[in-house]
Amino acid sequence: MSTTLPTLPTRREDLLARLRQPHIYDLAIIGGGATGLGVALDAALRGLSVVLLESHDFAKGTSSRATKLVHGGVRYLAQGNVGLVSEALHERTHLLHNAPHLAQPLPFVMPAYRWWEAPFYGTGLKLYDLLAGKAGLGPTEFLSAGQTRRHLPSVNPSHLFGGVKYWDGQFDDARLALVLARTAAASGALLLNYCEAVDLIHAEQRVTGVQVRDTETGEQLEVRARCVVNATGVWVDALRQQDSAACGRSIQPIVAPSQGVHLVVDRHFFPGDHALLIPKTADGRVLFAVPWLGKVILGTTDTPRHDLAREPEPFAEEVAFILGESARYLQRAPQRRDVRSVWVGLRPLVKPAQEEGDDTKAISREHTVAISRSGLVTVTGGKWTTYRSMAEDVLEKCVRGGLLPALPPASSAGHRLVGAPDSSVGLTRISEAPGAHLYGTERSMLERLPGATRELAPHVSEAMVRFAARFEYARTVEDVLARRSRLLFLDAHAAMAAAPAVSAVLEDELDRPVPVTEFQALAQQYASLP
Repeated sequence: MSTTLPTLPTRREDLLARLRQPHIYDLAIIGGGATGLGVALDAALRGLSVVLLESHDFAKGTSSRATKLVHGGVRYLAQGNVGLVSEALHERTHLLHNAPHLAQPLPFVMPAYRWWEAPFYGTGLKLYDLLAGKAGLGPTEFLSAGQTRRHLPSVNPSHLFGGVKYWDGQFDDARLALVLARTAAASGALLLNYCEAVDLIHAEQRVTGVQVRDTETGEQLEVRARCVVNATGVWVDALRQQDSAACGRSIQPIVAPSQGVHLVVDRHFFPGDHALLIPKTADGRVLFAVPWLGKVILGTTDTPRHDLAREPEPFAEEVAFILGESARYLQRAPQRRDVRSVWVGLRPLVKPAQEEGDDTKAISREHTVAISRSGLVTVTGGKWTTYRSMAEDVLEKCVRGGLLPALPPASSAGHRLVGAPDSSVGLTRISEAPGAHLYGTERSMLERLPGATRELAPHVSEAMVRFAARFEYARTVEDVLARRSRLLFLDAHAAMAAAPAVSAVLEDELDRPVPVTEFQALAQQYASLP
């Protein structure tokens, strides 16, 4: 591995001091999820001055609640959306190359319980291979019943005809968001979390900046920019409405939110290193069982949701659906008491021109970029796998719309992210940091807790917490236990147990009180089923 440069500190006082300086940025981005961070990195790599503002934490919303798959979208192929699948497979290659420390190939097995399923789905997956071309991760294989059981030791053997094995990718979504933020910062962008865009600034009915509030202190700031991008995901319509009202116009919402629920259980329910895909469940949805960080993710649902809660809760019927379908395909089916964590994400699906009821499964997962009369650029839709090409599209449309000057070609396709081998910036181990002896013990905060499991022990240590505070923008217990580590998503009760120790270390690092009460309430939500 090549020698890397020291990573950039993220001391909040310094970041705010930069924000207070009079400056007209080329690009101001509102929203610190996958899309906004991708735009920030691409723009910074092309030499633009960039500021990104996130009202909560990076990837707090949808971008930390994915199924953890880097994929072309097998079910989109079944819908006939060959263009989206082809683009996603192409982007999958870039993501696996640029972040090999966070994204890796993963084999999937699709069991066949009817004689026609293996040839039918296998033919479609051969087309998947064909679309991937040289970017393919491995060939699709037809499996006998015995081979299927060897790959999926816990699969229900009753009436099993065989199966199909294919390849896709897996990643850690919140961790990838953080390395995008750190890579963009290393390229010159200014990024702040807990910095809310409370209003847009207009001059002669053109967007010229953003009114900003530091949510920790209440300080109000004005940020001026030649171009403002609304990348707030499922919440984009709120900013669009502010923009249109300031200009005396009205708009129609463009987002149809869809809710995806995931349940996490222990690995003994689904041992092995292959993932399970059921392409068509009892109600036509897809079911995954995916090994991830020592646990197993079961999901997901696709349910219309008309409110926009920051912490949406699962519906009882969604939990029942996932557990019920799992019982059909697993020999030892998990029960409600076996769920370690349940989490919900809202997908920002783009409304079709003619809405047809509430069936969000039928809505395209492609993204859209729209520029209002005032010059506000809105991007929404899409998915994690295509974040980089979405960013390219945003900047291209900004140039076409006269909001940005002509730009050099994008270089993000081959740009290694922080922590990757051969990355130009970043650290992969805390022990590599200058003054590493200051970080204290590497011992897990869970090792001495009653009932701590071996697979969870590495997920949070004092060293990791200190590193998160100094170099990864962490401000709260939730930041650490939900996104710098993924403990909340893996085992909510273990996260509750670790919270006081995390709070104590953060207080030492940030030199201010870091309460745990709010996090404990959130963790209880993740631990509870409706």
